[in-house]
Amino acid sequence: MTEEIIIAGFGGQGVLSMGKILAYSGIMQDQEVSWMPSYGPEMRGGTANVTVILSDERISSPILHFYDTAIILNQQSMDKFEPSVKPGGVLIYDGNGITRHPSRKDIHIYRVDAADEATRLGLSKIFNMIVLGGYMKVKPVVRLENVILGLKKSLPHRYHDLIPDNEKAILRGMEIIEEVKV
Repeated sequence: MTEEIIIAGFGGQGVLSMGKILAYSGIMQDQEVSWMPSYGPEMRGGTANVTVILSDERISSPILHFYDTAIILNQQSMDKFEPSVKPGGVLIYDGNGITRHPSRKDIHIYRVDAADEATRLGLSKIFNMIVLGGYMKVKPVVRLENVILGLKKSLPHRYHDLIPDNEKAILRGMEIIEEVKV
């Protein structure tokens, strides 16, 4: 099993954190892992993306041009990475701010309205965990207990009291993700 993932959006959306949590989750499952972030100098508001590879075998290179899964959180990232999803692959996106929805017929497309749900719950900081939950429902390559361990590893100790909210957000993402028929 090898899963090659790109997560892309604006800085401040938790893109890099989501990738790091996935990477730690893979480590907890004794998988080979690659985590390669890329972001502009703007930090919040600039574009950010992270490539994560989870595999049962050695990873030869962290550089990818095509992905099994793309998790897209803004229009710029949709424009850039939709063509890079392998045929038969998965594209998951949050509809907030997307003006041109994905239209490929050779991939599986899912929408998770995480921004709206996080606002409704009054927990905007867990937006990325709702998205992660949606991904975990569609592609169960990491187990929830390992994601919780990954959260504990990646969050500073002073934020560990937020882990139950993060777990609820993951579970909520699993509930609200929907396949989009093109």
